[in-house]
Formats: sequence, structure tokens, C-alpha cells
Amino acid sequence: MVMEKVRASKVAHFVEKLAVDNEDGLTNAQLMLTNFDLKPVEPQRRQWGPWNFVGFWIADSFNINTWMISSTMIVNGLSWWQSWLCVWIGYAIAGCFICLTGRIGATYHISFPVVGRASFGIWGTLWPVFNRAAMACIWYGVQAWIGGTCVYLMIRSIWPSFEDLPNSMPESSGTNTRDYVSFFLFWLLSLPAIWFPVHKIRHLFTVKAYVVPTAGVAFFIWAIRKADGIGPIVRQPNTIHGSALGWGMINGIMSSIANFATLIVNDPDFARFARKPKDALWSQLITIPIGFAITSFIGIIVSSSSIVIYNEPIWNPLDLLSNFLDEGTRGNRAGVFFIALAFALAQLGTNIAANSVSAGTDMTALLPRFLNIRRGGYICAIVGLAMCPWHLLSSSNSFTTYLSSYSVFLSSIAGVIICDYYWVRKGYLQIRELYSAREGSPYFYWWGFSWRGYTAYICGILINVVGFAGAIGREVPMGAQYIYRLNFFAGFIVSSLTYYLLCRFFPIPATSDRWMEVGDEIIDPALAYGAADDYDAERGQGAEYGKRSDSNEDDALRHKKDF
Repeated sequence: MVMEKVRASKVAHFVEKLAVDNEDGLTNAQLMLTNFDLKPVEPQRRQWGPWNFVGFWIADSFNINTWMISSTMIVNGLSWWQSWLCVWIGYAIAGCFICLTGRIGATYHISFPVVGRASFGIWGTLWPVFNRAAMACIWYGVQAWIGGTCVYLMIRSIWPSFEDLPNSMPESSGTNTRDYVSFFLFWLLSLPAIWFPVHKIRHLFTVKAYVVPTAGVAFFIWAIRKADGIGPIVRQPNTIHGSALGWGMINGIMSSIANFATLIVNDPDFARFARKPKDALWSQLITIPIGFAITSFIGIIVSSSSIVIYNEPIWNPLDLLSNFLDEGTRGNRAGVFFIALAFALAQLGTNIAANSVSAGTDMTALLPRFLNIRRGGYICAIVGLAMCPWHLLSSSNSFTTYLSSYSVFLSSIAGVIICDYYWVRKGYLQIRELYSAREGSPYFYWWGFSWRGYTAYICGILINVVGFAGAIGREVPMGAQYIYRLNFFAGFIVSSLTYYLLCRFFPIPATSDRWMEVGDEIIDPALAYGAADDYDAERGQGAEYGKRSDSNEDDALRHKKDF
């Protein structure tokens, strides 16, 4: 009687209004596992072709972080061509990892939170998802703050007096009225882009792929003309030699991979909209190293030219544009406005691709009954505003160290997921069971958590813990420091190898004896218990051809918990 009154109350009615649309017939447990944005993408929304991925990565490569990525390498003693070689190698390796995770999404048309359920468990995947969502919100605020600097340059180009805007904010706030207004305007103008569904937002990246590189090349030519040449950095030799040079190049390669670590994990969020797996393969594998290397090269040459103009290297392109404005000519003001506008568009696209969509997808998995990608994206934007990102950037060294440690967490997650799909399951997933909370589900493991996945994940982190302590100033053995310099590889190799050995000694259900991807048969599966769909035929076909371990399948069908 009491429960009936609760269900009939205004509060219950309001809660139901907040709930997102979902399939009929789902249990309460399933409502915590699925909604429209978490289900496999149906054919009507698979609209990303190979050129969409090319445009996506060209657009993403032209951002301020990539522009400056060679600066630390050159300052630490590498020559310009050695630092550029590190960028080529690092992003080529990152492109391989991107294709490995992206293929899962492109084949089965599922997002990162759902992919993780196969290796971490139905409920166990929530921690990696939360981990990724939290960092996406932090990065959203940081990128928006950088975008605010672009807005500041645009406003100052039109109204130079904006530079002297009276400050009404206390010193304890850590910022001033001028910078905060610029940041807030960028944040506010970014909100409409979050509204569009992911399969439609590809048009933003197409526009960005034309506009931003054009502005980057224009900036490149402008700086060279002002300097009457390409400056001295391109003639500057490396200042370190021997083993120091070797480790310097390794550090440069690893920094390039770490800069890409978040996208390695969440590539399925976009690749699931591919028309077919091949569309997300070569387009990404080739475009990523080329696009990011070209952006880095432009950054090196422009910064080299700045030495001739201002007698010091200016690595941040926004600082260089600000110096151009100080010269006060109309031509400079017009040029700075359009280049700053392009950089603002670059920051917007990067924020949507790497942070807003990722956080929205992750939050959808954390609370699918009430959140979809759009709502999650707006929550991400609100958190990015509330976190006061200028405080993070004011202590750049500690923030950079934290980001380096974060790539360790992501490498362990990637190691488990990639090993599970390619070496343990050999491409075979039972899609409908990824949305099932029944005890007999092959992905339920132990109360929804995979102890194998978590053991491997923790081992991948532990291999780098001592070295991380050294990175923040503690005295640690030199061997641990060397391991930490290879942190992404160390975490990935240890976590994947540990997971593979555990699955060999303690077999898991729903695996295949040979390569078996059945994503082509997924149309729009009904996920409610007892629903009849093509999944049952798919499951039966796998057993008929003997491509799946019968003993493991029997374990799942007998509804035994997997300890």
C-alpha cells in the first residue's frame, strides 16, 4: 500500500519525467545498464565514412597542445628534427592503439563503457568509466580556459581597450575580470555544440578540418615573413649526447603517446558510428601521425621565427599573437582576429571530441536511466566551469605530473580491454549479454566484477608506482625511474600479460577458439529478457561451427557464478 502511494506521488511522477526513453520490458537492473545512447548503434546512425574520420583527426590535430608538444623536447636538449621524429614515432604508435580499440566499436557498434564490461564485468566497468569521466570534466575546463584566451585575443583585436578592463574580482580568486569574462564567453558559446547527436557532430569536424589548418598555414607564412626567414632553431644542434640523447628521445615519444592516452581508450565512442570496420582503420592509422606531425612542425618553425622577431622563443602561439597585437597596426589586428577565431574553433572541436562526448558517454553508463550523452555533456560543461581551471594551470608542473600519472591508469585499462578482445576472446562478443545483469551472464563474473580484469589493471599501475614517486621528487632506485619513463608501455604490457595468463589458468566463458567477429549480424537487438531477436541465431551459429569453447559456454548456461 505504501509503495503504491509512493509510485503515485508527485515526486515519482517527476522522477519518471526525468527518465530518458528506453526499451519496454527492461528490468530495474537492465535500466541501470542501457538506454538509447548505450545500445549498439543501429544502421541508420552509422554515418561515419573514412573521410569523416580523416576530417575528424585533421581537425583534432590542429590544437594548441600539439602546436607546443615539441617545445619541451627542444628545451631539454633535442634538435628540432629529433623532436619532430619523436612526434612522428609517438603518434604513429598512438594511431596503432587507436585502431585496436576503435575496431571493437566499429565492429560491434558499442561505446567504451560497454566494451569494458566484457573484461571488467557488468558492474566492474563503472570504475574505469568514472575514472575517464572525471578526467574528461577536468580537461573540459582546462581546454575551455585556453579557448577563453582565444576569445580574449579576438575581443582585444576589435576593442584594444579590453586589455585594460577594470578588475572587480578579489586577488584570492586567482584570476581577473578580463580573463574570466573571456573564459565564460567561450564556455557559453560552446554549449550549443553539445546539443547535437554524435553521428551529426561530424559536420563540425569537417568545417574545422578546412578552417583551422588554413589559419595555421597562414600563421606559419606570416611569422616567416615577419622574421625574413625560419629562424635559428632549425640550425640549432642537439645539446645532449649518448644515453642522455637516447632517453631524451624516448621521453619525447612517450609524451606524444601520453598526450593521446585519453583518445586511445575512448575511440570506440566515435568508431561505433562507422559504416563498416574498414572505414575506421586506414583513415585513422594514416591521418593521425601525418596530421599531428604537420601541426608540430608548424609550431617549431613559427617559434623559431619568433626568436628573430622578439629575441626569445615563444612556444605558445597565443602569446605570440598577443605580441603581434602589441604592435598596434590594423593589419595585425585583423590577422590576429581571424587566426584566434580559428584557434577558438580548434579548442571547441577538441573539447567536444576528447571531453564532452567522452564524459557524456561515460556518465550515460554511470546513470543510464536518467542520463544520455547530451545531458552528460552539459554536466561535464558545468563541472568544467565550477572547477576553476585557472588554478590547475597556475601550477603547471604539478598538473603536468598528474597528467603523466593519468596515462598510467589509462594504459592499464587499454591493456586489459585489448588483450581481452584480441587474444582471449579472439573478437567474439555476445552483445546482448553485455546488457544483462543476470547471474548466468558470461560477463557477470563475481557479482558483476571480474577479479581477473582488476588484478591485471592494478598490476599495470603498480609497475609504475615507484617511478611516479621519483617523478614528484622522492628518492627512488634508478631502475624504477627507467621503467617509469616507459610508463605507458610498462602499464600496457604488464596489464595485458597478467590478464592473458589469468584467463589461461582460470578460463572465462564466451570465448572463441579462433577469430570470430559477429558484429555484422547486429541490427537493433532487443535487450529485454525473453525478447526474440537475431542475437539468438548468432549465438546458435557460434556453437554450430564450434568456434567457441563449449565447456565455457556450458558454464555460463548452468548459471554458475564465476569465481
